[in-house]
Amino acid sequence: MGGYSSDKAALEQHEKTSERGSRRIALNLPNKLTLTRFVLTFIFILLLSYEHVVTYSAAYVVFVIATITDYYDGKIARSRNLVTNFGKLMDPVADKVLISAAFIMLMLMGKDLYIPGWTVVVVIGREFLVTGARSLAASEGVVIGANRWGKTKAVFQMVYVYCFLGFVVLKELAIAAQLRLDYSLISSWLRWTSLFCAIAVAVYTVYSGVQFARINWGLLRLGEER
Repeated sequence: MGGYSSDKAALEQHEKTSERGSRRIALNLPNKLTLTRFVLTFIFILLLSYEHVVTYSAAYVVFVIATITDYYDGKIARSRNLVTNFGKLMDPVADKVLISAAFIMLMLMGKDLYIPGWTVVVVIGREFLVTGARSLAASEGVVIGANRWGKTKAVFQMVYVYCFLGFVVLKELAIAAQLRLDYSLISSWLRWTSLFCAIAVAVYTVYSGVQFARINWGLLRLGEER
């Protein structure tokens, strides 16, 4: 009986140690960066909800930091062999939440930018469809990675936010500094340029989605009966 009790106690201790180890793995540095990106996205939305040069400037800085965490969490996970299921699931979700929030908040800046609602729907809808397709493939044991069109799409979307939020911040800083500029001309240029670029981003987003479907249609096996 004594040996049985000691073996049972050792097993329980081993299970507790394994559980603590699992928690430590789940909360490794890349995963913490991913969770940080969710928090930064919320702060970004909150800041852009208030129309002021300080909040706009702070939101731009927060967005830059969030995109930096996006770059480093994947790089660290691969270089240090810290890839986890949590990271595989939440990292792309955090990216999509960030970029979707950015386009929605920029669309609401109607005084400075002109971003048609349909372009934002295209951006968000494509992300939902691709995420759903990847989840479906994963349920069949198939992993669908990002292709070059998807990566280029992400770069275009990120550059759009960087540029046009940056332009708005510069305009607000110029107004705060009381610089003598033709702000009506600047506003007109911003609105039309943001419109054409938003359409271009939306068109390429659709194109990247078509390429994703073309490449992975066979893997998804959508026509097969269960």
